[in-house]
Amino acid sequence: GILLYERIEEKVDYIVDLQHRFLEAGHVVTVPSKTLLDLKMNVATIRRLVGSTEADAWVIQAGSSEVLQWFAGQPTPAFALAGRRRGVGIAGTGPDKIPAGQAAVRRLVELGHRRIVMLAREERRKPSPGLMERAFLDELEALGIATGPYNLPDWDDTLEGLYDRLNSLFKHTPPTALILGEVPLYLAVERHLARLGILAPGHVSLVCLDPGPAFKWFRPSVAHLHWDSRPMINRIVKWAENVARGRDERRQTFTKAQFIEGGTIGPVPDSRNG
Repeated sequence: GILLYERIEEKVDYIVDLQHRFLEAGHVVTVPSKTLLDLKMNVATIRRLVGSTEADAWVIQAGSSEVLQWFAGQPTPAFALAGRRRGVGIAGTGPDKIPAGQAAVRRLVELGHRRIVMLAREERRKPSPGLMERAFLDELEALGIATGPYNLPDWDDTLEGLYDRLNSLFKHTPPTALILGEVPLYLAVERHLARLGILAPGHVSLVCLDPGPAFKWFRPSVAHLHWDSRPMINRIVKWAENVARGRDERRQTFTKAQFIEGGTIGPVPDSRNG
């Protein structure tokens, strides 16, 4: 069983590759119609879905800490693909974004940015910020920038909630740089800001913490984090082979990520010139 973060992820290249590799290895793949976001990361509803789905092993994409803790405590083998897996006794893999994310923050500060905001999904902010989000705040502090709720704001985890937060941010104390946690969030933010006449990099710098296959068609090029997904897919397939042999293997691996500067970041705009 592959429990996706949200439905759009079914078309992401590495999820497609993973399903093909499973099929080639002789496994039967089940992708439930409900995703983690559909189930609101609620363990009770996830328990019901798992109980009604015929699967003898699970891959959970971008699960919250609570969700992954629950899977780790079940007799059915489970694997965390990204998500808040560190410190949880579950097999897993994913990119190590922290060094590359810190490099992005340092570059923004070098360019004069001090009002830097990261927009992250709810499970990354609550009940407390994840390691990536804490590293972002720590890096700002290390560079002499005081941090608070402004830098990692709460928002209603809906499209309308995102728009409301953006409108509020740019009405009162406009950030000069935004760091977006994933590609759909990046695209939604870039489009909404464009409707407001706010463009990158002339008015605001934008960084995405995930790679997007379509980014190669974007001009200006998108500043983002990049990594090779092939070691991750190999790791999951190998884990499935171990599960098939009855091995309870819970090792976690991490893939190095790289900051790609791109054309959506630049010097802080001169407020005198709009």
